[in-house]
Amino acid sequence: MTSAAHRAAERVARDSYGRLVAFLAARTRDVSGAEDALAEAFASALKSWPEDGIPTNPDAWLLTVARRRQTDAARRRQTRTAGEVHIQLMTEELEEASAQPEAIPDRRLALMFACAHPDIERGMRAPLILQTILGLSAIDIAAAFLIPPTTMGQRLVRAKARIREAGIPFAVPEREDLAARLDAVLEAIYAAYAKGWTEIGDTAAERLADEAIWLGRLVVSLLPDEAEAKGMLALMLYAEARRQARRDANGAYVPLNAQDVDLWDEAQILAAEALLHEANRAAGSTGRYQIEAAIQSAHVARRVSGRPNWDSVVALYDVLLNLTHSPVALLNRAAALAETDGPEAALASLDAIADDRRMENYQPYWAARGHLAARAGRKTEAHEALTLAIGLATDDAVRHYLIAQRATLRDD
Repeated sequence: MTSAAHRAAERVARDSYGRLVAFLAARTRDVSGAEDALAEAFASALKSWPEDGIPTNPDAWLLTVARRRQTDAARRRQTRTAGEVHIQLMTEELEEASAQPEAIPDRRLALMFACAHPDIERGMRAPLILQTILGLSAIDIAAAFLIPPTTMGQRLVRAKARIREAGIPFAVPEREDLAARLDAVLEAIYAAYAKGWTEIGDTAAERLADEAIWLGRLVVSLLPDEAEAKGMLALMLYAEARRQARRDANGAYVPLNAQDVDLWDEAQILAAEALLHEANRAAGSTGRYQIEAAIQSAHVARRVSGRPNWDSVVALYDVLLNLTHSPVALLNRAAALAETDGPEAALASLDAIADDRRMENYQPYWAARGHLAARAGRKTEAHEALTLAIGLATDDAVRHYLIAQRATLRDD
């Protein structure tokens, strides 16, 4: 029974964490308090469910316990006369939701836009969304944004406090205020997808990718005129279409240029193409996600022509790099440039970010550098870079692929 209770708690944490945090924090605007109350509720569940049995509605059970913790904390913070009405309203709302868990309003999108409010430090808006909505740890978020974990943790604490102190409302903003916040919302959703996409074979990571796609669809459905939202969803669907081709029959990692295009999911590709066309027809300038989706579309063209379209890919990366000045965009451009101008030209382009401290522990940088150096015949450099990439790899299939690649190097 203990293992079944733990599995049930894990399922609820995976499926409902963001929804419950968003609901608990909606009235109080105290995100940290909502997270603490929910954490205590999960701790209580792990103690009582093995003995008393898993409740029929685990979400409602957790919400009830978290509500009690939250109400007790509110009473401790406020005097009776100043806080009584507020506490009563909060209690009534939470009790009603607990009684009808299927009717709990999904306020995740509203919380996402609250986290993207102009009063929140710009660089912390997307990380804050990732933690509050998807429950990612500061360590995971720090890796995604190339920031030290301790620094990220401290900034997240300050950002949550800012929501409460500034009284930031949980609401999708009016259209004139939307653009300033939408970028952070899209950045967070895509960062979540990227984490789920990178860790091949990890069931939890794949669920994270599914959740990101769900959130992307939600944003597109609520904001159908936003081209970048469609571009981002298209980008995720293009990538998702290739998921089954990223491993061979033995579970070994397969890089993009060696994938069997017949394994790519045609329905996902067609949906992505349709979204990208809709985004491109929209008024306004073309944004980052539309360009990245166009790059994926250029890769997909190989299914029809049978040949890679590297010239178009490099040209699109040039546009993306001019727009974002991102070291990751430059890294990806170098991989494509190697196919048109050769590995030496690609390595020369990577020199522009060689001294960027964010690349020191960025596994894809060292993997790409090692691969390119090997192609250029720089065996010592390739061995060193691949060794670093192997040490930084978190995916066993990728690690074995890199080890095999390093093993092909021979001393002269």
